[in-house]
Amino acid sequence: MTRSVHVFQVDAFTDRCFTGNPAGVVLGADVLADEEMLAIARELNNADTAFVLKPEGADHDLRVRFFTPRTEASFVGHATVAAQYVLSRRDGTPTRLRQRQKSGTVEIEVRGQGTERRIAIRQAPPPLGREPSGREQLAVLDALALSSADLDTRCPIQIVGTSSTRLLIGVRSSEQLKQLKPDYNRLNTLSAQLGAAGHFVFTVDAGREGYLTESRMFCPALGIPEDPVSGNAHGLLGTYLAHRGLLPPAVEGRVQFSGAQGQSLHRPGRVDVELELDANGTPAAVWIVGQAALVFETTIEL
Repeated sequence: MTRSVHVFQVDAFTDRCFTGNPAGVVLGADVLADEEMLAIARELNNADTAFVLKPEGADHDLRVRFFTPRTEASFVGHATVAAQYVLSRRDGTPTRLRQRQKSGTVEIEVRGQGTERRIAIRQAPPPLGREPSGREQLAVLDALALSSADLDTRCPIQIVGTSSTRLLIGVRSSEQLKQLKPDYNRLNTLSAQLGAAGHFVFTVDAGREGYLTESRMFCPALGIPEDPVSGNAHGLLGTYLAHRGLLPPAVEGRVQFSGAQGQSLHRPGRVDVELELDANGTPAAVWIVGQAALVFETTIEL
C-alpha cells in the first residue's frame, strides 16, 4: 500500500526565508516506522526534523518526535517552533495546546495571526549545574581561542540544564564572539569530560537595538559544529541571567528579553525569552518565543 506524508522546510526564529534555524516538519507521521523517520531526517539533512503524530491520551493534544540525521532527540526548540507554525497555518487563529515528546509535555501558545504570528513554548526552569574547575575552564577557553581577559566577570562559566546541558560562557562584547576560532575536535572531547553537550558563548552587551544578548553555540558532540539559533539555550540563558541579577526589572511578575544569534553563519535570528517569576522573584517557568518562515512544502510517497 502506498503511503504519503506532507513535508515542510521551515526557518525558525526568523520571519525571513534563508535566515534563522532550518528544520524539517513532517505531518501525518503515524504511518511511518522509526527507521523511515530517520531516513527522511537524513534525506532532508537539517540538524533536526519534527514528526507530528496523533495524541495517545487525554493529557496532551498532539505528539512530536524529533530526529537528527543520526538519531532521535528528546526535544528540540526550533523544530517545535517550526512544527507549530506549520500547524497554525491551517486555521490561522491564536490557540493554546499541549505537546508531548520524549522529554515530557510542554505548553504551546500561538500568538497573533498572519505575518505577526509567533510560537511560544512554556517549560519548567532548568537547574543550574556546577561551575567547572579552573583547569577545565582554561581548556575550554583555549579550545575557543579565548583568554581570561575576554570573559565577563559578572558571568561565571557554568553548566546549565539536565538532559540538554550546555556550558554557558559569558564574554565582554560581540567583538569576542566575532573572534572565536573553535577547535571542534577539542570541544567534542570536552563535552564528554564536562557533561555538557554544547558550548553557548554569549554577551549581555549585544550592542544591537532591541536585543539584550548576542550569542554563538557549538555542539560538535551532537553533530552540529555551530547551531545557527537555539531556543533551548536561550531558555537556559534566561534562568542563568535571572540568577545573576542581569535581567531587566520585572513587570507584573514577568521579565522579558531578546537574544540575537546566527550572524556568524549569515543566518541571523531572534529568540524572545519570557520568565514567569514567583513571589520570591525566582523563575517559575520559561517561555521561548519565535516566528518562522515557510521555505517549501512537498509530499513524499513511500
